[in-house]
Amino acid sequence: MNVEPLVPDVAPGEAPVSTALPNAGTFGDLVDAAGGVLAKADAAERAFAAHRGGLQEMVVERARADIALQIAAAGVQRVTQGLQTLLGMQI
Repeated sequence: MNVEPLVPDVAPGEAPVSTALPNAGTFGDLVDAAGGVLAKADAAERAFAAHRGGLQEMVVERARADIALQIAAAGVQRVTQGLQTLLGMQI
């Protein structure tokens, strides 16, 4: 059995629509970025505890880390929901 992707018709002079899959490492890059933000927040907290950093910097870095974590969690939830939808389809 040979499966070929459906390519929509294109009017003359228009660029064809790309059927390539998005970069598979994009989600991994998002998780790595969130990990970097969390590490920066931990460093800011340690600096504040050692009297080398300010309270404002610590609070701002922790807020950034919380937002990055929420974005990563929402991404995971959407990917999981999409995968469940695909696996629930009857073929």
